[in-house]
Amino acid sequence: MPKDFRATTLERAIGRQLAGWRAERELSLTEAGQRVGFSSAKLSMMENAVQPSAPLDVMALGYVYKVPVVEWQSVVVRAQHAERVRARSAGGPDFDPAADFANLVFEATLLRVFTTDLVPAVFQLPVYLNAVMQSDDPVRTARLAMVREAWASRLNGKDPLVAHAVFPEAVLRHVIGGPRVMKAQLLHLMEVSEHPAVSVRVVPRGAGAYPAMGSPFTLLGFPHRQHNDVAYLETFIKGEYVEEPGLTEECASRFASLQETALGEGESLELIAEAAADL
Repeated sequence: MPKDFRATTLERAIGRQLAGWRAERELSLTEAGQRVGFSSAKLSMMENAVQPSAPLDVMALGYVYKVPVVEWQSVVVRAQHAERVRARSAGGPDFDPAADFANLVFEATLLRVFTTDLVPAVFQLPVYLNAVMQSDDPVRTARLAMVREAWASRLNGKDPLVAHAVFPEAVLRHVIGGPRVMKAQLLHLMEVSEHPAVSVRVVPRGAGAYPAMGSPFTLLGFPHRQHNDVAYLETFIKGEYVEEPGLTEECASRFASLQETALGEGESLELIAEAAADL
């Protein structure tokens, strides 16, 4: 393993696939390692993307686990691709960043999100999401619901995902789904913003131009040293990961500037309450 190994999102997805195969067969790390000839430590590191999963090792696991040939061959191809472009964040064959995003949200320890038109996905009520996506792709709707559920499942746990959100005041004034739906959404936003792991800040409409204007993004931080920060960008066409440290550092810098431009948390909460009262 390279001394300064940093797993790409593709390698993390491969690790989850390997862990899924073992879980389906109800094997412990020790039992699975004995069957394939790996130490339990090596197998654990592969599953957690703490070391790269070599294509031959993936092939061996697929054979030992009796995974259908087409399925394990697909993962081997992805591992080969990851091996060639490890330093880049490109998604390889059969890898869809948008489909995998909820998994990253579940694994992250820090989420920083800047939206321009909508309430951040992690805070969206189902009725609000349905109103947004009523004429959109139902698959994308389901994926966004998974993102919200991944965050919500950890909110009151021992290790909640810390979520910092910034968005312009216009997000509060777009009446998505009608006054009743929008009011419920704003009240929900007020409720979650009072959680100690959540920070919500609003850029007032009188602020003028501000950093990253018109360019929404999500920045995720992770607990493992081998896992760099990941920025996620999405349009209605596709999702894309950005993993190069220089670029994710630029996102972090822009987010910090956005927080400075926005109102404080207390003032933001008052503005949200005002918008809800106007409905």
